[in-house]
Amino acid sequence: MMCRLYGVTRAGYYAWRSRERSERERQNEALAAEIRTVHAESRGTYGSPRVHHALRRRGHRVSKNRVARLMRRHGIKARVATIRYTNPAIQRFFGKVINEQLDLELRRTDQVWVGDITYLKVGSIYRYMAVVMDKYSRRVVGWSYGPRKDVALTLRALNRAVKHRRPKRGTVFHTDRGTEYAATAYKERLAELGFIQSMNRPGKMTDNAFIESFFHSMKSEIYHGIQFNDDLAVRTALKSYVPFYNQDRLHSSLHYVSPATFERQARKTGCQ
Repeated sequence: MMCRLYGVTRAGYYAWRSRERSERERQNEALAAEIRTVHAESRGTYGSPRVHHALRRRGHRVSKNRVARLMRRHGIKARVATIRYTNPAIQRFFGKVINEQLDLELRRTDQVWVGDITYLKVGSIYRYMAVVMDKYSRRVVGWSYGPRKDVALTLRALNRAVKHRRPKRGTVFHTDRGTEYAATAYKERLAELGFIQSMNRPGKMTDNAFIESFFHSMKSEIYHGIQFNDDLAVRTALKSYVPFYNQDRLHSSLHYVSPATFERQARKTGCQ
């Protein structure tokens, strides 16, 4: 039946069955196993470009196309998702704060920090995550999670970042124009630290693109497609993901190294 369906002779079919696999086929099988390992270690987040770079670091001399072809053949895919933002379209703005980091050349860590808030649905309600990121290395230096989108949430993230990094006075801190960053309490804390406050230009959401990229990666890789029913589950996922993002996840804009590795390399070359 199968021979007639595919238009081959029965003798030809059995000859194919008895033929030994070629060396190329055996190499592809071994390489596919390595790809599965790399993909699993990335928590299923890596697509073919990152898998290719990871394999090269392990000593495998293999082309990008071959990795992509084997991943397609074996159904190995990166987790991707489209994020739908529910952030209110109109935000109040207190004070006249300009974009201080727009044309600033990044030379070192703790030169420019960026902050933002994202929504996380837990069961039928929403929770919020505030993040502070070093713009130079893309490292998450502080974050907080809570039930309310308010200045207390953003202050917790900022204070944790300061405790962890202890930056010098003069650090530029850039955010959107949300009330959580323009509130008096937040402005006073930044002034106390000697930080220079910076905010998006009106209508220019891309001014804070780096941290938006982090939220996209995080939600694609650990949030979308998973049902979270309580705060403990979300906190556990975040506490696991942030160290992975900082220490292990290859970042394409950092020449396929992690933020932590990028910072170590910068220290060695005297860029910090």
